[in-house]
Amino acid sequence: MFIDAAELDPASTYRLLVGSVVPRPIAWVTSGAAPKPTNLAPFSSFAWVSQHPAMLGFTVNRRAESRKDTIENIEEDGEFVVNIATESLLERLHASSEWMPKGQSEAQQLGLETVASRFVGVPRLAAVPISMECRYDRTIEFSPTGGQFVVGTVVAWHIADDVMVDGRIDTARVRPIGRLAGPRYSGLAEVVEFPPVPGGG
Repeated sequence: MFIDAAELDPASTYRLLVGSVVPRPIAWVTSGAAPKPTNLAPFSSFAWVSQHPAMLGFTVNRRAESRKDTIENIEEDGEFVVNIATESLLERLHASSEWMPKGQSEAQQLGLETVASRFVGVPRLAAVPISMECRYDRTIEFSPTGGQFVVGTVVAWHIADDVMVDGRIDTARVRPIGRLAGPRYSGLAEVVEFPPVPGGG
């Protein structure tokens, strides 16, 4: 099958993208510094964009009627936290994508405990093995129909002791969740390890 990208509408393009770019890591983002309620939402268009300083980016898709609370909070407060969910939190991660009226906390509704961050005013999730405190850097617009790409600089990590092995994060112990097309997810499958390639990354 051949598909000319120029002939696709936005919805068709989205369906092909989410089926092609898989599995995708998920940024489970807390936003909203006190006295705001803690907003919690998952974003699967997520990557790190700079090694040093460490910078993360994720796409916040537009709603027809308004922008999402996440991006409004981040741009107003200048900070957020990226949490990495484990397989045991999958149901609550999926549920946190449901729209809620402004002023309500998804974390509170889902019974997820939050704890204070060290450098930013936005709390992090207590149950996850990895949280990254971020200061907002910029929002990048790519197209009128696309989402807004939010970039932040990591100012601190919170990492559970039991997922650290010899100074590195052991992915097998984290058990992260990946996003597929539609409301489908994948856990960590068999991990295959090779010797390092000379000169490689």
